Amino acid sequence: MRKAPRMLLYTALALAAVLIGGVLFWFIQTRNVETAPYQVIEADGDIEIRAYPELVVAEVTRSGTRDEAVRSGFGPLARYIFAREREGEKIAMTAPVTQKAKGDSWTVQFIMPSSHDLDSLPKPAGADVALKTLPPARRAAIRFSGWWSDELFKAKDAKLLAWLTARGLTPSGTPTFAYYNDPFTPGFLRRNEILYDLAP
Repeated sequence: MRKAPRMLLYTALALAAVLIGGVLFWFIQTRNVETAPYQVIEADGDIEIRAYPELVVAEVTRSGTRDEAVRSGFGPLARYIFAREREGEKIAMTAPVTQKAKGDSWTVQFIMPSSHDLDSLPKPAGADVALKTLPPARRAAIRFSGWWSDELFKAKDAKLLAWLTARGLTPSGTPTFAYYNDPFTPGFLRRNEILYDLAP
């Protein structure tokens, strides 16, 4: 009779060890990924005003819903940086992957590592992937965890817009959605953001 409680205890300890090991592995992996640089100008809880330098991106435009577009746009960008369809060396993955509405379509972007500029980047194999430079910009951002759902993004977008309105700040254009983690990261560990460029 005593063996059963012991087996349950050992099983629970083993599962806890696997969970802790998985979280540590995720933490180490995400710490090693280069993220887009910025300077925090103002912070208020989960909302920040940031100054971004010039950034070089690779982008793909897709139609469909937000979720469909980011999934279908990810593939060509991944094949580009991992040199699956072109010559040359691989390019390191960075964070975040961003997505912005453009009419009835969505533009999905990978930010290129800071060691690259347009001249040093390999040319994409086809017309699907485009390379461009984003000018320096001042942006408002709200940071949050959770699964990538339209309901969550709508609620956080409303909170950010209300914060901007209360401070007399004017957002420019449509929001940018930023994803810092892979689809396998648990919701409570994810870093998501919504960003707006701010009018001068």
